[in-house]
Amino acid sequence: MTMVDHAATSRTAAAAGGPDHDVIVVGAGIIGLATARELLRRGRGVTVVDPDPVSGASRAAAGMLAPVAEVVWDQPALYPLMVESGRRWPGLAAAVAAESGREVGYLANATLVCAGDAADRRHLTELAGLQRDLGMAAEPIPAAEARRREPALGPGCVGAVHLPGDHQVDPRRFCAALLELLGPRVRRARVAGVTFAGDRATGVRLADGTELRGAEVLLAAGLGIGDIAGAPPEVAAALRPVHGEVLRLQVPERLRPLLTRTIRGVVHGRPVYLVPRADGTVVLGATSREDALPGVLAGGVEQLLRDARRLVPAVAELELVETIARARPGSPDDAPLIGRIGPGLSVSAGYFRHGILLTALGAALGADAVTGAPPDPRFAAAIDPTRFPTRRNETP
Repeated sequence: MTMVDHAATSRTAAAAGGPDHDVIVVGAGIIGLATARELLRRGRGVTVVDPDPVSGASRAAAGMLAPVAEVVWDQPALYPLMVESGRRWPGLAAAVAAESGREVGYLANATLVCAGDAADRRHLTELAGLQRDLGMAAEPIPAAEARRREPALGPGCVGAVHLPGDHQVDPRRFCAALLELLGPRVRRARVAGVTFAGDRATGVRLADGTELRGAEVLLAAGLGIGDIAGAPPEVAAALRPVHGEVLRLQVPERLRPLLTRTIRGVVHGRPVYLVPRADGTVVLGATSREDALPGVLAGGVEQLLRDARRLVPAVAELELVETIARARPGSPDDAPLIGRIGPGLSVSAGYFRHGILLTALGAALGADAVTGAPPDPRFAAAIDPTRFPTRRNETP
């Protein structure tokens, strides 16, 4: 990607009384960083502001690129978003790796979804029917075939579905690559509010009182949007924290490779996944709770280890090297809110558990909003950031 020197343009604009910055992106998680890169690719100047880049949900995420496995009943608006973003991921991963000179941990290996009991197997078989009806590749296979493909699977796996189109990326490595290529465009500071002239956003005010003037502002701070003065109330009100634990386990040399692909499972109705990394670790997750408890809960850790051991007994022999809990920003219908919200102000938030998967498409749609491109008609209704209007008290 050819980088344009926007510094001279910014200095000229400032001298003329214009904005100091072209686009200010608030939030340096995977969505904010990927959208900033896309804006640069389109020739826009970018400043990303975040007090602690890649410290939120992006840091905890396992990185499953699973447009098929993430299909659930009664969420049809999400299906085309997931499929299109999954289609874009190979190109995005290759481009970011080339531009940054870093590996991003993209692996185009398949996924096995395993059942922990007969009821789970029936559920997965029915869901595979829906996935195939949507044109997705989903092949139910017997437990013996699943164990032939992944010998670490134990007798607790009673059946499986093979998903050849579900892949993975390492979010920490991918975000590190984005930070590398964005370089000094990322500013470590906390945004306290959006500044306005009339109804037009003119920049942001930092916690220390500094004001950054920008031609456009993109709010991509996830749940942090609710702490920013001047953020659209209908967006802030639509976001809810969904907490969850994720574990990282180290596989001893004698057991490597433990797994060659992502293993997802349903055990007594509870979802679990194991994502192997090239460095010999396995990411194990994830619980999902809306109890307002932000820390790592012992019950969540115990549940994950118990369900993972049912499918892969050797989990008991792995070293537990990290426990982490983060809150994912959910919306009422679990689809993101992406688009222009007012003059000079756009938003890209509310990705829930699909943030990594939807990054490839979300970055493009967020950049469309900032640059004034018309919304893609295939996705406009599903991602409309104003679709959850704030209720107002009416006076009698």
